[in-house]
Amino acid sequence: MPRVAVLPPSVADQIAAGEVVERPASVVKELVENALDAGATAVDVAVEEGGRLRIRVADDGCGMEREDALLAIERHATSKIRKAEDLVGVASFGFRGEALPSICSVAYLEIETAPVDGAGTLLSATAGRVTTVAEAARRRGTTVTVARLFHNAPARQKFLRGARSEWRAILDALTTVALVRRDVRLTASHDGRAVLTLPRAESLRGRLAALWGAEYAGRFVDVDGVTGTVHVSGLAERPSDVGTAGRRVSIAVNGRAVRDPGVVRAAEAAYRSTIPAGVRPALFLDLTVAADDVDVNVHPAKAEVRFRDRWSVERAVEQAVRRALGTVDSATPLGRRFWHPEPFATDAGGTAVDVEVLRSAPAAPDENGLFANSVGSGPPAEATDAESDDASVATAPAAPVFAEPVAQLRRTYLLVERDEGVVLVDQHSAHERVLYERFMRAIEADGMPSQRLLFPLTLHLGPAEAEAFEENRELLARLGFEAEGFGGHSLIVRGVPAPHPRFDAERCLRDTLASLSGDRLSSVAAKHERLAATVACKAAVKAGDVLAPAERQALLAALGATTLPAHDVHGRSTIVHLGWDELERRFGRR
Repeated sequence: MPRVAVLPPSVADQIAAGEVVERPASVVKELVENALDAGATAVDVAVEEGGRLRIRVADDGCGMEREDALLAIERHATSKIRKAEDLVGVASFGFRGEALPSICSVAYLEIETAPVDGAGTLLSATAGRVTTVAEAARRRGTTVTVARLFHNAPARQKFLRGARSEWRAILDALTTVALVRRDVRLTASHDGRAVLTLPRAESLRGRLAALWGAEYAGRFVDVDGVTGTVHVSGLAERPSDVGTAGRRVSIAVNGRAVRDPGVVRAAEAAYRSTIPAGVRPALFLDLTVAADDVDVNVHPAKAEVRFRDRWSVERAVEQAVRRALGTVDSATPLGRRFWHPEPFATDAGGTAVDVEVLRSAPAAPDENGLFANSVGSGPPAEATDAESDDASVATAPAAPVFAEPVAQLRRTYLLVERDEGVVLVDQHSAHERVLYERFMRAIEADGMPSQRLLFPLTLHLGPAEAEAFEENRELLARLGFEAEGFGGHSLIVRGVPAPHPRFDAERCLRDTLASLSGDRLSSVAAKHERLAATVACKAAVKAGDVLAPAERQALLAALGATTLPAHDVHGRSTIVHLGWDELERRFGRR
């Protein structure tokens, strides 16, 4: 007896259906995408018992003639491609001609459809066979009803979850579509109760507000950047809000929602030194790439894509998100969000700036030279090697800075008055950010100057601290620490960096080595970042330090020239806003 046999069509159809129809949410996704491909501007979804009993999707798209409706339930029948070459750059959601026949093979299917200038058609089918064809009176568009999903596949039916679980999966599928197609009105009901009503939205932020409220939509900063042929737009969660609510992620490529862990990791990499380890931001990103640079035909449900040059795409994503986080709009607002994002601009050094918040203005140290070689000096983070590390902010290429501070509050916060409201800057966090970026440049380039000590320091360390020094000796030298072993676990320190006059070199080095003890970082980049962040934290001016007016201005000038001015290296906010609208509302003037 032969051991190889051709499967009966009914069995083959059910196997094929398994690639497309996993659960009721899969059916809803396929039907809604068909409606969108048909040019629908409004889609209404009605579900009973989580889709286990009935699913109905109605649209106002182009509709179908009777012949097209009959062909639509045939395997590999489609209006969206004609030849293999059409698969390159295909723009429609569905194109394989598998959705309707796959659904029909495991459920009762009814299609009511009419073109703009033709008679309507009512078609019923099940198990892949047409049972009824009749005329129908209806407006242009299509309504597809799917009943008793998996009625003829009990082995698959028993794996369906409860009605509430299946309904939640359907809502997730509809939300994914709604985020991508914001130009379409979308409604959904469950067991006769209206659950989702989404009017057309003018922007992604407007869609988020309709889905989860205006307060949630205000948690994000706008992303808009082009690198090469890749355009990245969308919204990234403000670092100060990361981890305070449920995380949501939406990635779309050329208008198609996809799952792509690599793109998500690239976006998360942009948050380095802005959020604590272990928390992950919410992201809503739209990627536009050349049609022939992406393959959408790699997944049965079209949930994944393949990039011709993945590295370039991920690099573009990281840079776009990083630029968005570098604007002062990413700082924490007090009260309601009052900032109205403007188009991104860049200074001559390539640093992204918010044109309404950051302005160019010279800032110089006072006559005693306070901050002359630290917060008030050094080129912007994107400076070229040709620029001197000792150049002042005044001579740096159009470095963006804040206006002159009004006051220092509690010897901790700098108060700045703006046209849009009041800005408060934490002096320690600000200086920490400035030093971190300066130290990273020193570590990755040729180091920074060291100030020779008149009387060398002798430090007696514990075994763990001594080991940390040996592991980081070369990097510490690049930061200006001239030190060497002095027998046992002792060090003699002959030179130190000079970030400000109050700098306690001995305490900074001891605390840094204690913090680095036991570190086992795998990557070189992580090791560099850890060291730079640790030394920056220990070396920065502290809360309680009184800053002279020139020092305050120099600090703000240097902060404005950093790539991420609104966040320190621990994920805390450096800047908070209080808008005049909010202030006047609190005083009852509005």
